[in-house]
Amino acid sequence: MTPRTDVWLQNLQDERDGAALYEGLAAAEKNRERAASFADLALGERRHAEVWLRKLEKAGVTVPPDRASSRTRTLLWLARRLGTDAVIPYVVANEAGDADKYARQGGADATPMAEEERAHQSILTGLGGGRPLEARAAIATRERWHRSGRGGSLRAAIFGVNDGLLSNLSLVLGVAGAGTDSHGLLVTGFAGLLAGSFSMAVGEFTSVASQRDILTRQVELERRELAEAPEEEAAELALIFQQKGLSAEQAARTAAELLKNPEHALDSLVREELGLDPDDLGSPWLVAGSSFATFALGALIPVLPFLFLKGTVAVATAVGAAFVVLAGVGGLVGFLAGTPAWKSAARMVGLAVLAGGATWTVGRLFGAAVG
Repeated sequence: MTPRTDVWLQNLQDERDGAALYEGLAAAEKNRERAASFADLALGERRHAEVWLRKLEKAGVTVPPDRASSRTRTLLWLARRLGTDAVIPYVVANEAGDADKYARQGGADATPMAEEERAHQSILTGLGGGRPLEARAAIATRERWHRSGRGGSLRAAIFGVNDGLLSNLSLVLGVAGAGTDSHGLLVTGFAGLLAGSFSMAVGEFTSVASQRDILTRQVELERRELAEAPEEEAAELALIFQQKGLSAEQAARTAAELLKNPEHALDSLVREELGLDPDDLGSPWLVAGSSFATFALGALIPVLPFLFLKGTVAVATAVGAAFVVLAGVGGLVGFLAGTPAWKSAARMVGLAVLAGGATWTVGRLFGAAVG
């Protein structure tokens, strides 16, 4: 083995990983067009892998079996359970890294691959929104309510309140079933509130911080491309404007005007090409704080009655208050989704009955066994 063949071997593994990932995403994707796009990307990665495989075999290097890395297998596991959109940002980052790697390596084989990897990155960015790139960019510009920021914040708030309420209600009912007195239930409820709120906050902080790092990297890559190849970026802007309805001459003139101010050009490229708002990449601290607050708000509802009432009356009041709020949250979700509010409310309350009933039963059995 030599340093050069070591590089080839790593390139081969990266391309095999990419092919396995895209093949898995194609299998997991329910939309036929998106699945076909993933399959096409997989073919490109396989072609790249063949290049490095032939070079290694010609050099007499023993090639390991074709087996996806643990990271690739993990991404596919997440994609199968959460959907392909959940992992696309990480795949985009992979393509950006591969493009940079091949650009550094240079040569007759690596240089063309760098361009192909950048093309893959652009395709993936378009797939990330579930729509073709030009349609997603146009909607994001003309119809602000389609952006994920506000809708995502509302969804997160509803989820936080619902999660806090249901989890703490179940906890309180489980301990109540074991025969704990009102003071013990109050302590348990507040302990559950704090534990759950901190857990949600830390989880959201980590998630958003990681996502922000990925998005920031994409913006910086676009900034570097604008500085190193302004003519190519001007052509991309002109193409975007043509897709929005401008003539070729108008699009070229508009792109040229934008390029006179690199920051304005970068803002337009990031918004239109990547579908991102460079001023709104998400604050980990803000998301963590809102997650803590919404979870705590929901978790407080089944605890409040124990501040003023005792015994069975307090438990019944906690259950009743929780069901009323859950029904309200469910109704709101149904209303926003355009479905019958009563069905969503009934579903929410029904699930709460199952969860609370199960924990109360376990607590009852545990309490009887210990007693």
